[in-house]
Amino acid sequence: MKYLIVLIGLVCFQKPFGIKSPDFAYDHYMQFRFTCDGENMSPGLILENIPEGTVSLALIMEDIDSPNGAFVHWVMWNIPVGEKIRENTAPGTQGKNSRGQNHYFGPCQPNGIHTYYFSVYALNSSLNIPTSSGKMQLLKAMEDHIISQAMFRARYQRQ
Repeated sequence: MKYLIVLIGLVCFQKPFGIKSPDFAYDHYMQFRFTCDGENMSPGLILENIPEGTVSLALIMEDIDSPNGAFVHWVMWNIPVGEKIRENTAPGTQGKNSRGQNHYFGPCQPNGIHTYYFSVYALNSSLNIPTSSGKMQLLKAMEDHIISQAMFRARYQRQ
């Protein structure tokens, strides 16, 4: 009797690194409490499928519709690897936002609907940069350390 042996190759695909918020859906409006008109507290973020080999995370939140170029609302690095950044917390080292402050500053545009991007970077190391660093210094420091990047978009319009 002859046997036919069929080998089935299993290919494993890693799901993409992702970010979402438990507080609002992708490309939807941020709640009042996360803005300068409300409590000015940072929203919660959920990180999905963090890549293997990630040592730390970094985050940049910016308004791309600002009339003077992108306005950076939040810069943070050396965030411990984990699935959540809880609402109103800063688990990493915070750098300078566009107001020159080392903390989250919520949407506060003068008019119209603005778009806000939350970019999270999975890094293969921790970063040793001063807290006086902003977005550009963080991007430079991350250049050779980015494993993957995830992005989440939200909107806000002041009343």
